[in-house]
This record gives sequence, C-alpha cells and structure tokens, in this order.
Amino acid sequence: MVKFSVAAAAVLSATGALARPSPENRFGCGAAEPSAELIAAAKSMAVAEAQMAAEGSMSSLAAIEVDLYFHVVSAGTAVSQGNVPDSQLAQQLIVLNNAFAPHGIHFNLRGTDRTINASWAIDGDEIAMKRALRKGGYSALNLYFQQAVGGNLGYCTLPTTVRSGSTAFIRDGCSILYSTTPGGSTPRYNLGQTSTHEVGHWFGLFHTFQGGCTGAGDSIADTPAQATASDGCPVGRDSCPNAAGLDPIHNYMDYSDDSCYTEFTKGQEARMVSMWNTYRAGK
Repeated sequence: MVKFSVAAAAVLSATGALARPSPENRFGCGAAEPSAELIAAAKSMAVAEAQMAAEGSMSSLAAIEVDLYFHVVSAGTAVSQGNVPDSQLAQQLIVLNNAFAPHGIHFNLRGTDRTINASWAIDGDEIAMKRALRKGGYSALNLYFQQAVGGNLGYCTLPTTVRSGSTAFIRDGCSILYSTTPGGSTPRYNLGQTSTHEVGHWFGLFHTFQGGCTGAGDSIADTPAQATASDGCPVGRDSCPNAAGLDPIHNYMDYSDDSCYTEFTKGQEARMVSMWNTYRAGK
C-alpha cells in the first residue's frame, strides 16, 4: 500500500526490512489491503448500486452525520513533537467537511483531547493508545494525530464486522502524521488531504489503483483503471492505455499531492453510503 523508492530498496540488506519512503518525497498510506470479505462485499455492492443508478434512486440517499473525535498524541508540548495547534485542527475539520459534504456526509466534532506519550506519539503501541483514547461506537470516527506513523503520512482501518470492545473495534480509526494538517510542515502534503484520503478508507473506499489494470479494481465503475499510484500531479497520465479513461489523479483515493486532489466520484459516493449502511450505521 506504500510506494517505495529505489533508494529505500537499497537499504534492505542493512535493515532487514524494506524502508518506507520519506513523507517529504512520496505519499505513503499504511492502510492494510482489503480483506477477502470486504472485496466480496464491494463486488456485491457494485451490482446493487448499478441497479439503483439505473432506477434513478441514487439521489434519494439519506445524509450521513458522523461523530468525530480528535486525539493529539505528541512527544511533548512543541509543535515539532506532534502537538498540533487548535488552529490547524479547526482547519482540518473544514477540509474534511468540504471534501465530503458534496456527497451527503458531515462530520460533527464531539471532542478533542491531548496526550503526551513519547511511545504512542511514534505509534509505539497502537492498541494500548486506542484502548485508552478511543471514543464512541463503530459509527464514530476517531482521528489520531501523531508525531510519526511508521514512515507513512497516515493509515486507517477499513470497515468490517466487529464486536464492540474487540481488538478490531478498538483499532478502528485513522492515524495521521501531525504535519499533514493544514499549515503543517510536510511539503506537498500540508493542506489536510491526507486525512481526507484516510477517511475515505474508513468509509470503505479502496485505492483507485487497487488491482491495477485488470480485474475488478476498486469495484467502482466511474474510477478508471490505474496500474500504479500517481506521484505529484501528472496531468494526462494513462497507466492503463488499453482501458477507458485517464488515471484519476484528482481523486482523493490516489496518491497525488494535496493540491492535486479535488474529488470523489458519484460511484464512490454510492459506495460510501453502502459501506456505512452495511457496517457502521447505528453501531
């Protein structure tokens, strides 16, 4: 799920594991690959969504209100230690709502807490951190802003069938590199769109390059097939020349620069509603 540079590959023998790229160079998402269960569910949803679109009933989809909790987990009180200022958190909320509002989704911030823990700040014990801090049910979105998240810009859980209080329930949510919030210090990725991308996963969206040029891809008809993730904002990129459409470089679920992101598609909108109703609504 993370793009690797040639330079990163070169350190494999020295470290024993492939190093992730620096966030300053590439977008890195640490979200896990979708499970077989979720891939099968996505394919079934695609059939139902196509039928709804043919019947013209997609416009009747109800609005989604999401309870949102911000958790700032830093190594100290300095911004450089992950202590995101309130002003940047306020802008992050605006960015999220601006991205999702056109699709009937609205986030209501219910609380913000701050924790100083040097280990948690660098993702040292995800489950312990989330067990202590997580709030709300499975329909509540918890965003953890941390000093480091394993060399990624962020990662988030995809929806699944869970039991309240289980490890999967506790793990649910998104970890975000603190410096990707609006006004942060990560070049190319400091307009707050890392959170938009990761929350897309929380709503059940796959990467636009899922599956490459063949097969079902992300199981959404109006996101063109894409061989690999984009980097920067490569206008006109066509990594699957034998498939219809150019690469969806402006889609929030690609790996483009923040300034390049502009959209979710109508198909992704329908999928987020399907995933919400199946896994999260009322839970």
